[in-house]
Amino acid sequence: MSLLDRFSLGEGFRKYFEIATAFDDAARNNVFGIRHEVYCEELGFEPVRPDRRETDEYDRHSLHCLLRTSTEPHTLVGCNRLVMARPEDPDYPLPFERTCAATLNRSIIDPAKEPRGAIAEVSRLAVRAYYRRRKGETKAAVAISDEDFGTKEQPRFPYIPIGLYLGVIALAKHEGIETLFVLTEPRLAEHFAKLGVKITQIGGPVEHRGIRVPSMMNVDSIIKGLRFFVKPIWRVVAEEIEAGYATGHPSFRPT
Repeated sequence: MSLLDRFSLGEGFRKYFEIATAFDDAARNNVFGIRHEVYCEELGFEPVRPDRRETDEYDRHSLHCLLRTSTEPHTLVGCNRLVMARPEDPDYPLPFERTCAATLNRSIIDPAKEPRGAIAEVSRLAVRAYYRRRKGETKAAVAISDEDFGTKEQPRFPYIPIGLYLGVIALAKHEGIETLFVLTEPRLAEHFAKLGVKITQIGGPVEHRGIRVPSMMNVDSIIKGLRFFVKPIWRVVAEEIEAGYATGHPSFRPT
């Protein structure tokens, strides 16, 4: 990627990819199919399902998004979801609250004491194997590495994982979510700092498909703090997510 391309990341993203909301049954089935392909068939994180759809109890209270190629015929690339509290049972824990129950530092933040309608969790990020066939990525559902950003002389940009993260941030912003939680690899904060995104670790590491740490992000701070070269791709992603809201209806809306 040239230096000129680095200053037009929005157009670069639009040239190759598009992010879409997955509000209807067909789109959600695409999400569940990608997850099955990656989590069950390839990585063995979950058992293979007869219907080739990887789902769990949290999907009913989640909003999903899809990343696909922008040119016809569209090819599915990856997906993720925004898990929200249950309106009928707001004390029901988010996935990370269970996984990290023994390692959370509640002096930093206690998710159980936060307004449940203002918090959510980013989870089930998955990128299909063809789009992550690089060193160090074959055993991870999605990854960001130093190599993704290239060098000063030959800069690059990790469109796929960043597009997925920005997509779920746009969902959170639309839904009025203030704080996002994520259980991810320890070096994510370092990589995201290059984009102007601050991630705060809120507990000790746990073993969950590799070593993972619980972290949190403030939605408004993420958007305001994005570095100037990332803002164009954010604008494109946010526009595409809003277009999804204009043409579709989420299966779940927090109350």
